[in-house]
Amino acid sequence: MAPSRKSCSNKSSSSKSSPFPIKYRAKAASGAFLLAVCLAAGGCQNSGLSDITGSIGASQDRPLPASEPELRRYSEEWGRRYDSNPNDKIAAMNYARSLRALTQYAQAAAVMQRLAAKYPADMAVLGAYGKSLADAGRLQEAADVLSHAHTPEHPNWSILSAQGSVADQLGDHTQAQAYYDAALKIKPDQPEVLSNLGLSYALAKRLPLAETTLERAAAQPGADMRIRQNLALVLALQGKFSEAQTISARDLSPVDAAANVASIRQMISQSNTWQQIQKLDPKQKAAEKSQAEKSQTAADLTQ
Repeated sequence: MAPSRKSCSNKSSSSKSSPFPIKYRAKAASGAFLLAVCLAAGGCQNSGLSDITGSIGASQDRPLPASEPELRRYSEEWGRRYDSNPNDKIAAMNYARSLRALTQYAQAAAVMQRLAAKYPADMAVLGAYGKSLADAGRLQEAADVLSHAHTPEHPNWSILSAQGSVADQLGDHTQAQAYYDAALKIKPDQPEVLSNLGLSYALAKRLPLAETTLERAAAQPGADMRIRQNLALVLALQGKFSEAQTISARDLSPVDAAANVASIRQMISQSNTWQQIQKLDPKQKAAEKSQAEKSQTAADLTQ
């Protein structure tokens, strides 16, 4: 039996005053604040990092509708097609993709779970299923499914990036960064992967490196609002509030940009995160400098 089709309510994006289009509200606004809270707590090991990174979202040739009413109509249309034939791969994947965009993560995972049972060797299906599991917070399951969604002989940069997002959510930032690096070898300078990598550095409290990586991401032709807001977030977390507001204002009104930065600044002030970061980063930079000098010495000796 196919999963029952619920109405696509979206409590997290119901505010009409939000400056973000529907596809950015969860991924830019709450995601940015989530990272600030994670850093304040000393690390983020809960679900929700996919809201920040953007890599969890499925990549399809046809973009999803930009407005919420259009997206709901799109979802209803594909939902009807799915109800009439749950084994229709195209209908199921498009329906699940729309549900994920509407933050109906559990329902999207149920749709993809059924489809994956029908097509257990289809890597496109497994990739979408793994990403939907990650969105739903079923991280260990997502990691397992995503590991079967491509092969070492034919790696998929999007799947690698999704695996990185899952690893970051599980708190393994070193492994996450290895996945992102592998994805970038296949797709150099891919802006969403660079953004994921930058935020992974931020979660590991390597903020200067996070900043330079996100600047590189934001400079790419395909960079979007989410990436610029991620850069603004990392700038604000370092106390560079004026620079953060300038970056944020590229996509938001001056009032909304100021409000976003003010919110981050207030959370930093309340949690003493900024002071912790200021103490940590010099140590991190010194360690990285020492490591670089050792690597250079070793390279000189081999010449």
